[in-house]
Amino acid sequence: MKSDAAPVNPPRCTEIAPIASAPIDHVTLTYQERYRRRCRLVTDGGRAIILDLAELTELRDGAALVLACGSHIAISAAAEPLAAINAAGADLARLAWHIGNRHTPCQIGPDHILIQRDHVLEEMLCGLGAAVSHVDAPFQPEGGAYGHGRTHGHAHSHDPHEDPNAHIHGHAHHHHG
Repeated sequence: MKSDAAPVNPPRCTEIAPIASAPIDHVTLTYQERYRRRCRLVTDGGRAIILDLAELTELRDGAALVLACGSHIAISAAAEPLAAINAAGADLARLAWHIGNRHTPCQIGPDHILIQRDHVLEEMLCGLGAAVSHVDAPFQPEGGAYGHGRTHGHAHSHDPHEDPNAHIHGHAHHHHG
């Protein structure tokens, strides 16, 4: 049987804000999925929405997508496979320096550092005296040098003048200091 009903357009979200009212639903996203500008999302309750932001934005755990009607959809960080780095016989600050020197996103706790699993980096850290264990947890790394945004975006221009992160695609860069 064919329906004569017009297709329903999913509601649009053009704003991210602190949760100010009871959310009508939740959306649970991994670290990579929480860095978006425009895409179709499906909430935990099965509701389709269109994210249509003016610029690439980090969708932070605990914030809300604000729909055109004013309703809020709460954002949650999904549990994902991570490596927990503990100092064991090493200096945690030294381990953090080696992780940061590789521009690896990390979440810093009082006695550990969380990174996305990377066997090469994990082996290097073990070689420096770290104890590495695998955990599944929400990943909420530090925001970057000025406390917001990501340490590296995912732009794919190979022109280093257009993409400040072009070196992650095989272009050399140097640390001066």
